[in-house]
Amino acid sequence: MMLVIMNSFSPNGRPAARRGLSLEIASAVICLMGAGAVAAQEMPSPPVRYTEAREHQMQRRLTLPGTVESPTVSLVASEVQGLVARLKVREGDVVRRGAPLATLRTNSLEIRKRASEAQMEEAKSRRKLAELSLDRARRLHGEGVLSQQEMDEALYEYDAWQGRVDRLTAEIEQIDHDMSRSVIRAPFGGTIITKRTEIGEWLDVGSPVVEIVSLNNLEVRIDVPERFFSKLIPGATAEVSFEALAGYELLGRIVAIIPRADPRARTFPVKVEIDNGEGRIGVGMLAEVVLPVGQTYSATVVPKDAIVQQGRERVVFRLNGEGSVERVPIETGAGIGSWIAVVGPIEAGHKIITRGNERLFPGQTVEGELLEYKLP
Repeated sequence: MMLVIMNSFSPNGRPAARRGLSLEIASAVICLMGAGAVAAQEMPSPPVRYTEAREHQMQRRLTLPGTVESPTVSLVASEVQGLVARLKVREGDVVRRGAPLATLRTNSLEIRKRASEAQMEEAKSRRKLAELSLDRARRLHGEGVLSQQEMDEALYEYDAWQGRVDRLTAEIEQIDHDMSRSVIRAPFGGTIITKRTEIGEWLDVGSPVVEIVSLNNLEVRIDVPERFFSKLIPGATAEVSFEALAGYELLGRIVAIIPRADPRARTFPVKVEIDNGEGRIGVGMLAEVVLPVGQTYSATVVPKDAIVQQGRERVVFRLNGEGSVERVPIETGAGIGSWIAVVGPIEAGHKIITRGNERLFPGQTVEGELLEYKLP
């Protein structure tokens, strides 16, 4: 670099007074430029995390649309007749198994129970008297005072009152059972999706109260073309994503392969079970399912975090031995968990940057640290 200093002269040819000042400014500029060059050389390399590419046995995959369903849906009905006295839930409520949903009025049952209990007290008293008469009859019959007919009559009297006690016992138990069923409870934990009755409405046996759906373990129903039917394996792992939940993916498994095709579409229904522990998935959501089909093949895989989208091109940054990075264009293939197959000049063992790769440029020097990813 050349620095040109031009001096100003007075009319008599002598240098102007600012000559000394210009020299001082020039010296300061030169010093600053030198300090900037040294600072650039001493700038620390940015830290990055890398993971080694691996060779993995992959299986060809089939991507299909599906719909989320719940295998546990119930239209809860009343087991007894009665007037709805209380309705304890509304649509959208989450309830546990056994939680009360509605209560029927039990006035008539309580009246019947009190009447039956009064009759029971009378029947027990009559049975006690018949038991005393029977004991006395047996003693007198043994002494030859009473005839066999009189003995039989005493026995029959006792048996009659014992039968009445048994009948009333069963009647009271039935009333208690009906009273307990007057509280309509949730058959399983779930969410109320439809309310079918209101307070003051009369319910007959079997009248619907609410519709409840379990959202814990859901299923995604997909229709698989017949050419892939023989390649499906019960229990195989499938990747599931959702149109309404961008970036949310989880693993499911094939729980049902229904061997009856739609005669028009020639597709077979298949159900994939998924866990909804986070409660983010709703029944009826659109899903995308990736199923393993066909033979396995060997592929080079890298973590999905390593992929950088640059315009229409996908690239990864490879860490070289001297600590510099290299930009490598690739094409992506099937995914497996947090890994994805890549096609390009990437081999197993290459150090692929997975953290801090958003702002790298080719030839940049970095400080790399190993970051392990679990391979399924």
